[in-house]
Parts: sequence; C-alpha cells; structure tokens
Amino acid sequence: MRPQIASGAPPRVTALLAAACAAVVTAGAAPAAIVGGGGSAKSDCLAVFDAPANEPARRPRTVRCADGDPCDADGLVNGSCEFPISVCANSTADARCVSPGVTRVTVAHSVDDGTPGFDPEMQAVATRLGFVLELPEARADRCGAPTAVHVAVDGPRKNDRCRKGVKTIRLTALSMPIAGRARADVDRLKMICEPSPAGCDARAFFTSTFDRIQTQILDRSCAVGGCHDSQSTRADLLLERGAAYDNLVGRTPTNADAAAAGWRRVTMLDATHGDPATSYAFHKVTGDLPPGFGERMPLHRARLDETLVDVIRRWIEAGAPVEGWVPGTD
Repeated sequence: MRPQIASGAPPRVTALLAAACAAVVTAGAAPAAIVGGGGSAKSDCLAVFDAPANEPARRPRTVRCADGDPCDADGLVNGSCEFPISVCANSTADARCVSPGVTRVTVAHSVDDGTPGFDPEMQAVATRLGFVLELPEARADRCGAPTAVHVAVDGPRKNDRCRKGVKTIRLTALSMPIAGRARADVDRLKMICEPSPAGCDARAFFTSTFDRIQTQILDRSCAVGGCHDSQSTRADLLLERGAAYDNLVGRTPTNADAAAAGWRRVTMLDATHGDPATSYAFHKVTGDLPPGFGERMPLHRARLDETLVDVIRRWIEAGAPVEGWVPGTD
C-alpha cells in the first residue's frame, strides 16, 4: 500500500477513475457531518471527513445504511450503498484544535501501483482534495468535492442470503512544523452497507447471469491491481467490464499445457452448450488443475464461494450467454 500525495491530479488517471469521476455526488441523501476520524484532539483538525456519518448517535463516526434506505444516496435496492464523501484540510469544526496548516494529505489505496488494494474511488477522493489544496496549505476548511463512494453488500450467496459489506477510508495528514516538529493526523472512516430488509435478489442486483459473474466475481476478485486489470493484464488477460467476455469465451489460454490439451478459457461446444471440464477459467476457480496448469484463483486468497462456482458452471453449460438469465443462477 502506498498512499497518494493529494497535491494535484495523479500521474495516470485510469478508465475506472473516469467512471468514478462521472459519479460525483451533488446532493447527499443524508445529513453530512464532520468526522475527525481518530487520533489526538490537538491534531485531529489537520484532515477530517465530511460524510453522512450516523453511528453512534452521540458522536457519529461511522456510516451505516441498509441498501435502498434513504441514507443510501442512490435510493435503490441494487446490492450497493452510495455515500457522498469528501475530505477537508485545516478544519475549524472543533475548537480544541487549531491547525498550523498542512504540508501533505494522503489517502490510502489511491495510487494504481499494481497492488490489489487500489481503489479508483479512493483515487477520486484524493484527486478532488488535491484540486483545492496549494501545499503547504494554511487556508481553513479546504474541502474536496464529494465523491460517490460505493459499498457493495456481500452476496447473494447460498440460499440467496447476503451479508453486510464494509469499506474503510484511511488518510494521513502532516502539519507544517511547529518549533521544528511536524504533527501527524491519522484518520479512518468506516462505511457499512447492510442488506435490504426486502431481501437479497440477484435479479435486483444484476441484469443477467454474465453481469452477475462480472460484478460479483471478476470486478471484486480478478480485475484488480496486480492481476487482470488494464494496468497488469496478467497472463495477457484483461477481465475488466467491457473486455472480459470476449477475452474468455472461446479463447485459448496462454498456459502452454492447457493450450496443448485443447482447453479454452471458456470452451464452447455449440451456440447453446459449453464444457466446464475443458474450460480453463472454471478449473482455475475450483483449483482442480493438473500439474503444469498453474495455480488456483483468486491467487493466494480464499476460495470462491461455492454458490458462485456453481453460477459459473451453469453459465458455461448453457453456452456462456452474454445476456439473459441461465436457470439456477438468479
């Protein structure tokens, strides 16, 4: 993890950042609050969050919402909560702290440095703060424009059950020196998206079986920094939205043994039937690979949930349709 210096636009703005920037929130669905984020009260004003924090009631420092509730800015039961979040430097909200000015504010996971933790929404938060700072910055209450930060619920899983999703923003601010010594302010903001009381319906979350595979599997476990994102393209395989389908279906894997065996990443038998037994992508997630066929995916992480493995199997057997729902996957 290497945080980004919020002193201007990052050197490389990815397509994902562009998508995040397009989602700027202009009006929050819940009242915003200034959240110090932790640390000493004497330095907690160097950087703060401006966020719809609502928990605990006396001194909110966490954002908690159920998918589709009024506190969810998109107002939809769609498997994800949207929160407008901005970061401010030199806050005057707490009289106990007077900032001498900041020389640096960094947001964790905001740099696309090839690590899986990179988050384009964190990049957007850092970039927007960088737009309003002139480092070293002594002006009070310098706030970046809000960014729509999304927190997905975890699911659906077995028996159409979902669990809460959690995302945390971490930042560090460094003050101008006082008597030759700079102070640091390390803050965090936890955001929680609870499943809707209305239920956990795949058809409400996704538009098709492949959209479910893309959103619930590829986006979260494969098209991430250092793996199959546009910056890394491990094994010459890009699995970002818009590219994944054509790079999977009917394509020969780069693994020499798998290719020699006649496998495809997703093997098609005809227009409406596929073969999981010779589909390299399916074996990569199940882990039952012959010697020389590479390692299980996601690499060095927990196995994919068995419900999602079954979704992939059914989708391949049905001929890997790009649209529509395969029975048993919704």
